[in-house]
Amino acid sequence: MTKHYRHWRLETGDDNIVWLYADKADESTNSLSREMLDELADIVTGLEDSTARGLVLLSAKKNGFIAGADINTISQAKTTEQAAEFIRFGQDVFNRIEKLRFPAVCLIHGFCMGGGYELALACRYRVALDDPGTKLGLPEINLGIHPGFGGVLRLPLLIGAPAAMDIMLSGRSVSARSAKKLGMVDYVAPERQLRKAAIDLINTKPPAHELKGWKTLTNHALLRPLLAAYLRKQVAKKAPKNHYPAPYALISIWEKHAGNRKRMLQAEEESLSRLVVGDTAQNLIRVFFLQTRLKSIGDKKLFAPKRVHVIGAGVMGGDIAAWCALQGLQVTLQDRQEKNIARVIKNANALYKKKLKDRVLVQAALDRLLPDMNGLGLRHADVIIEAIFEDKDAKHALFRDIEPKIRPDALLATNTSSIPLETLGEALTDPGRLVGVHFFNPVAMMQLVEIVRAKQTRQEVIDKAAAFTRHINRLPLPVKSSPGFLVNRVLMPYLVEAVVLESEGISAPVIDAAATGFGMPMGPITLADTVGLDICLSVAENLAGAIRGEIPQRLKTLVQEGHLGRKTGRGFYHYKHGNPADGKAGKSDYRPADIQDRLMLRFINEAVACLREGVVADKDLLDAGMIFATGFAPFRGGPLHYSGQQGVTELYRRLVELEEKYGDRFKPDAGWKPDKEPQPTVARDYAGNEL
Repeated sequence: MTKHYRHWRLETGDDNIVWLYADKADESTNSLSREMLDELADIVTGLEDSTARGLVLLSAKKNGFIAGADINTISQAKTTEQAAEFIRFGQDVFNRIEKLRFPAVCLIHGFCMGGGYELALACRYRVALDDPGTKLGLPEINLGIHPGFGGVLRLPLLIGAPAAMDIMLSGRSVSARSAKKLGMVDYVAPERQLRKAAIDLINTKPPAHELKGWKTLTNHALLRPLLAAYLRKQVAKKAPKNHYPAPYALISIWEKHAGNRKRMLQAEEESLSRLVVGDTAQNLIRVFFLQTRLKSIGDKKLFAPKRVHVIGAGVMGGDIAAWCALQGLQVTLQDRQEKNIARVIKNANALYKKKLKDRVLVQAALDRLLPDMNGLGLRHADVIIEAIFEDKDAKHALFRDIEPKIRPDALLATNTSSIPLETLGEALTDPGRLVGVHFFNPVAMMQLVEIVRAKQTRQEVIDKAAAFTRHINRLPLPVKSSPGFLVNRVLMPYLVEAVVLESEGISAPVIDAAATGFGMPMGPITLADTVGLDICLSVAENLAGAIRGEIPQRLKTLVQEGHLGRKTGRGFYHYKHGNPADGKAGKSDYRPADIQDRLMLRFINEAVACLREGVVADKDLLDAGMIFATGFAPFRGGPLHYSGQQGVTELYRRLVELEEKYGDRFKPDAGWKPDKEPQPTVARDYAGNEL
């Protein structure tokens, strides 16, 4: 076989073993486009007629095997027929690899996800590199779809239904060693032995892995309905069927057809082709592109910090320090009180045990988190983060003290959530070096970091802050220094309206249910109790001039009485062992028809105002910020995208009705253009080009 291909490279050794390298042209990462699959089909045709003794599939890319099917190819399908044709073609190619008369071995390093792992499943043997960077999985569910190139068929037969459904329904990836324990790969080997392992497998041809013992029963027709019912119940706790149909479709395919190979593949194709053109999948694919754009904002090559100094061992400062150390940076943590630092170390230990699970790795992370009462780390730090309490004078005094001690090239950042950077910069001789890096609580879970620029902040400082954010595996969002920046500015009217509703006699569970029914991950009353009502009140007071509506007396009263939410055991809810004891709505609870509109239209109206004021550069960045910082219903594609899909004129009309009924706080912002319906926004790269 001497034919040359654009995306694949073939080499045949003296032993007549064919080495097929995936090497997608003009891309740093392999993904299965239609063109790449066309070439693979042609290669397989040649192999079927060849005298080869074996095939080894591997990647020429340093970062991994294959990341999955090309998202652009998937998202561009306009009809179920177009989608079905692509899926059938991929299935056919993989089936032909599975049926080759000689063994096919897949050598896996780095990521092996989605269609990439389905290709590996079509091989007789799988060998993974024994390295922490090796990750395997079928994460399609995160895009509102499910595997379609045979994954729903092959994985349950390989590792048993419970483990397979967990992998597919969670969308999680597993390490090489975990994959070996589960049976997802046959062998794990160090790099020096990978190629030898492949050759040995082709030479010896051991029996392919098969299920044994009780696991074989998990795919039995009598047990499938029982397991399927359990799986649906578990999925429903996190993903309502009317919002996220893909996991339920996946369960049904397996339940109905697991005993029939041909029908199973047909059901994969039919189901996936319907899902991929639906609103949920299209919006979740949009979210994927939005995330890709945020990742592109920070250039890691521009700035590679090694040492971070955090001032303030409160909840936010401590969590920021712990997270930075977890990501491999050397961190010094400064505070006036030893007990605060001790608490941070204790919490960090718990976080590291949960994330790392290996005693040696946990200790290494703890060793990178150093108490520094006297601020000795200031002079050596590449990044300094101020995270003390929200008091202008205290922050001014701190900046005057530390500015002479830090390196001129060090990044100076503040985690302030409410004080304008212009104000904080007044204490510095060089205010242009100050930038905001606004994290969200809990730091270990919230992906977004607002990169706050003041008028005087230099562009190179903003770029360094974004690069730092990417080095700690977070998503940077550039925002203008203004009251509440973006996230708190949009979120606060929504939370305040929830308190107004509660003050009107509507129960907290009913209010929360209206929001979660829309698709929010947590109700606004629960969110306020979780954040802390004192913090909510403080932010609301700081934003009083920027958002319409008065702060409800009910919120002020609870704070005055010391009922601050979950942390004190009582807020809007009463808490027992950390959980609300009164968190369920009663059948007789009052449920006005406009609760959801009142909550979500205040949210969206403020988002429109932020776009008009230039708090962020464009619609897509605003949608990305609200999805990754507040969990705004991902399947709706972001607040502004949602308004375009629903119809701007209709939402504007509804706001006018609410304004007439409830007052000025619902007045449509000047940014609405009801006479000019916008097309739904598209995801763009950092330069603004359509993806």
